[in-house]
Amino acid sequence: MKKNISVILLLLSIVSSAFSQDLKIRTDEFPKKEMKSQSKEIVKLASESISKSLPQVVDKYTTLVSVKGIGKTLLYTFEINTGSKSDKTVQNEDRSRMKRAVTEGICQSSSKFLIAGVNTSYIYISSKTKAHLFQFDISLKDCPVSKH
Repeated sequence: MKKNISVILLLLSIVSSAFSQDLKIRTDEFPKKEMKSQSKEIVKLASESISKSLPQVVDKYTTLVSVKGIGKTLLYTFEINTGSKSDKTVQNEDRSRMKRAVTEGICQSSSKFLIAGVNTSYIYISSKTKAHLFQFDISLKDCPVSKH
């Protein structure tokens, strides 16, 4: 699972970079007020762009299967191959560690989106049972003050 988190953080960084390039929007060139007014459009375009290349294998355990734009939130859905671990075991043992890593990664790689009012939600489901394992909803308030 540690490897999963590293790969997910790398994916976040790549995706964040791709958003800026695909959308031809550079947040450092726009006032925050304009970016916030554009956030729904950013979410729509980003989700459409990413969805074209799905599913994406993140690592041997994790696959990004869906990205949806809902209002001002990018909703990512990942399937996790939990191997021999039960869904309950994964939920109990991995939730807090993954939440910290995902939040830190999003705060670092997507800070300009967060400042623009674009929130991120990560949903993890079991690839075997399709059970909901975790959901992490991240907005600017979840990031350290020094990051924005």
